[in-house]
Amino acid sequence: MNYQVYDPIPELAPFLKCFWTLDDDGNSGTSRQRIIPDGCMEMIFHYGDLYKQHFENGESIIQPRSFIFGQLTRYIEIEPTGISGIVAARFLPEGLIPFLNVPVSTLGNKSVDLVDIFGKKGKKLEQEIMQAENNIQRVKLLESFLLLWLTDPKTIDNITRACVETIFKSNGQLNVKKVAGKIKINRRSIERRFVSTIGLSPKQLSRLVRLQATLKMLEQKKFRNLTSLAYENGYYDQAHFIREFKEFTGVSPKSFYSDNLKLSGLFIAAE
Repeated sequence: MNYQVYDPIPELAPFLKCFWTLDDDGNSGTSRQRIIPDGCMEMIFHYGDLYKQHFENGESIIQPRSFIFGQLTRYIEIEPTGISGIVAARFLPEGLIPFLNVPVSTLGNKSVDLVDIFGKKGKKLEQEIMQAENNIQRVKLLESFLLLWLTDPKTIDNITRACVETIFKSNGQLNVKKVAGKIKINRRSIERRFVSTIGLSPKQLSRLVRLQATLKMLEQKKFRNLTSLAYENGYYDQAHFIREFKEFTGVSPKSFYSDNLKLSGLFIAAE
């Protein structure tokens, strides 16, 4: 399995966290994988075989060839059907809105076909990415496409961006009232801006940011025990930590990395 991360060009850096690619010949033993929400939306292209997405009710679908994944509020499970080849743009929490012509709230927990959002231009990009010779070319195609759709960089207001940055700097440990106090803005105003721009409430984003900070510590084994891990990341106690961890991941902290969660581990380590 080969997972690579690419920094966005300066013109796109205010909106994107990174581009990433994943290649796998199908022989690495990667099977059904659990992806954990992180507060970021993504534009994803399968230039290899398609992936199957599983739901909690036992049903499953084949993901589109190209799509936008909106905000996740719970884990999803995906499974390769053969050889993996993926290129994707991972947006900052507030970064997708300048490129959209649909409300961000309509994308929650969904994989929406690129054609449904960008029409024929989305289909053309999909075909170009399929025909590209390598991942460098694929990333450049994505960059060019996004620059064309970046009609109004001022769509993201400075207040929303400042709130998001404050949440990340605190690793999600500040409540909404304290975030509002630091930015000097009304709490309800922040909540309205977040829902329309990010597709999450400030509290939801904070919980996901805190979870991701905790997952990093688990991945890097930077904790003495679960109790210390819980307190260091701002949970009330171990019971609160385990309950919230299970809500987003579907498993306990102890079992999370004993499972075969290769894709989750890659994405967490790359943050």
